[in-house]
Amino acid sequence: MPSWSKITLKVLGILIGLILLIFSALALYVNSNKKSLLETITQKLNKNLHGTLTIASMEPTFLRGFPGVSIKLNNVVMKDSLWKNHQHTLLDAKELEVSVNTLALLKGTIEIKKIGINDAAIYLFTDSNGYSNTAIFPKKDKSKKPKDDNSSSPELGKFTLSNVSFVVDNQKGHKLFQFDIYDLKGNMDYLLLGGWEADIKLKALAKSLAFNTRRGSFIKDKLLEGPFKITYNDDSGILLVAPNKLNIGKDPFIIGAKFDTSKENTDFTINIETKNILWRNASALLAPNITAKLNMFDLKQPIHVYCTLAGNMGPGGDPAINVKALIKDNVLTTRGGVVEDCNFTGFFTNNYIKGKGINDENSAIKLFSFKGSYAQIPFSIDTAFINNLNKPIATGLFTSQFEIAKLNNVIGEEMLKFGNGTANVKLAYRADIVDFMLAKPFVKGVVDIQNADVSYVPRKVNFKNTAISLNFTDQDLYIKNIRLQSGKSIVSMEGSVSNFLNLYYTNPEKVLLNWKIRSPELHLEEFIGFLGTRKPKAKKRSKKSNFSENLNELFEKSQVNMNVKVDKIYYNKFLATNANADLLLSENGIAIKNVNVKHAGGALSLNGSIAQKGSTNNFKLNATITNVDIKNFFYSFDNFGMKTLTSKNLRGYLFSKTNISGVISDKGNLLPNSLYGSIAFDLKKGALISFDPVKNVGKFAFPLRDLDNISFTNLNGKFDVRGQKITINPMQINSSLLNMDIAGVYSMSTGTNITLDVPLRNPKKDAEITDKNEKRARRMKGIVLHLLATDGEDGKIKIKLNRNRDKTK
Repeated sequence: MPSWSKITLKVLGILIGLILLIFSALALYVNSNKKSLLETITQKLNKNLHGTLTIASMEPTFLRGFPGVSIKLNNVVMKDSLWKNHQHTLLDAKELEVSVNTLALLKGTIEIKKIGINDAAIYLFTDSNGYSNTAIFPKKDKSKKPKDDNSSSPELGKFTLSNVSFVVDNQKGHKLFQFDIYDLKGNMDYLLLGGWEADIKLKALAKSLAFNTRRGSFIKDKLLEGPFKITYNDDSGILLVAPNKLNIGKDPFIIGAKFDTSKENTDFTINIETKNILWRNASALLAPNITAKLNMFDLKQPIHVYCTLAGNMGPGGDPAINVKALIKDNVLTTRGGVVEDCNFTGFFTNNYIKGKGINDENSAIKLFSFKGSYAQIPFSIDTAFINNLNKPIATGLFTSQFEIAKLNNVIGEEMLKFGNGTANVKLAYRADIVDFMLAKPFVKGVVDIQNADVSYVPRKVNFKNTAISLNFTDQDLYIKNIRLQSGKSIVSMEGSVSNFLNLYYTNPEKVLLNWKIRSPELHLEEFIGFLGTRKPKAKKRSKKSNFSENLNELFEKSQVNMNVKVDKIYYNKFLATNANADLLLSENGIAIKNVNVKHAGGALSLNGSIAQKGSTNNFKLNATITNVDIKNFFYSFDNFGMKTLTSKNLRGYLFSKTNISGVISDKGNLLPNSLYGSIAFDLKKGALISFDPVKNVGKFAFPLRDLDNISFTNLNGKFDVRGQKITINPMQINSSLLNMDIAGVYSMSTGTNITLDVPLRNPKKDAEITDKNEKRARRMKGIVLHLLATDGEDGKIKIKLNRNRDKTK
């Protein structure tokens, strides 16, 4: 072995031996002076404390602190001076390890380089008056310099915590922070200009992070794991936590913070960011009052969230919370439905208006560039705003353009079924929110529908190429530019509803829609579905009713006031022109007012009502007929159910006043025997053409007279209609064939009983008489036949001599 190697080994051996000798001497010294050292350490640690620190026992643990000296302190208890009043121990540690500087120890002084706390409880308590047990540590007077090094507080280089319960209980500020620290390791470096830096690694369970115990805890029962880099400045009292990764539960966060300890209650700001967290995982980290509201929603894909908490440790209540969330290509689930392809930037604050407090009432949510697809209907909201989460109110501008058939996915197909066509929507809305669903929204804007095919299912009415423009004001609804086409009918409409949205949600039966309806050509048979009962009936509104059910109920219960002007109206054989009418449609039926039409060369006017009962419609009409061609009139109304007397038998111009009621089926047919009322008529320039009952009698009694064309100078009378039977009030008939007096009952089935007094005198003989009295006196001169029209065995009317009548009359 070279000589230099031998010398080196000898030197190393001597050094090792010297170190072992010194360490052994130290061990011997510590063991020999346990009591005095414990007193020295206790005295050092108690120096300048406003309270007491007690240590039950001390044991050297040299190997742990080699080459320094490590001491294990057992059952270390730290209490402030007012402990007896509040009974909250600041520190109760089963084991506290202290590592001291060896050279300083030899000089008789204690310089602590490392401290470890194991199996301990740390409880920082502040009572309702603001007193804290941390008052055990005196505040430094920055204006005074320490007299000597020995008077300064110990400086720590490293510290560890293992199995430590850490609690901050601020009863004045209603704050409770509680952590079970599984493992914490930190290194501290002291700065020349004052203050320190620390690198910390933490693994702990958050039992409570309640900034307001009346609201509940954030991140409750979540595992925290990650590093911190902390800087503290003595002069400013600012403690900074540099942004770094911290796992909360299974989700990674970037967290930074600032604490201003120079103020009495310590202001703080905590910045939190996570780029990939599920909605429900994020909501579970918040206080229960916020979580309960957020859980009414859900987002399928993870989101990017920024959050800032700002407040103080005093009695300031909740911290100010500001959140920014980025949602992209996501699926939003709400109580009102599912929004696909959802994109928006969202902001939340619980301090919307400065000075009005940090609370739900002063909270707000803003959603920018909100785009999505609801039931395959794309839409966008430039800015959606929700304020006052205690009684939420939502506002925003909703726009959408879509194929109208997609509305079937929203409102179903029980009321309206849409086919072709497009819709453009631009609505500003304001609505209350109940359980985070829009309630009683007030909207302002326009809905335009073009080229739409629509079926009104309850009435089985179909429209083609429909156009509608809905203009919502603050309270009222104006409906313009409506074009409906059903078969051959084309209808143009415009209307309005006053106080529409308020009544829609509260009293749909009070909604009154005022319509102006114009049409060049209307075929009533295409709207015959309105005569039947709505099928299915609308469901009664409840808290669980959806939009479709509410709209269906509105259609059934609301009233519609129509002013109608139609150039031509067709119904079966009936044709009317220049029609004008006022109609009131309600749940109970139709009120008919001021109806005027041109028909058969004359005019008809009427008022009345139609009441719907099941599959039938009871109607009441007061009608006035002026100068109507009676042939066309009877033809248009299928001879009013009569088979013997038809339009083929009649000529002349009819004037009439009718008060009548009856029943129409849901197919639009007049039910037999349903007519009741009275008909007063005046037939001018009338004629009876080829009327078989008259011809059958006349060919024997008046073979030389014209029986095929019997003209009337003026025929008037009154009929009382009672179902199958028509009572003919006594009336005179003066015709070219003969004169007669007639009275009795005409039956559409059986029971006809009509008396006829017929003078055989030829009326032409009196044609030249101008004196009305003389003409009236001669009218019944000569032979008078007393006839009776009754039912024949073959079902036809038979005329025979009335043998029971007084022949002298």
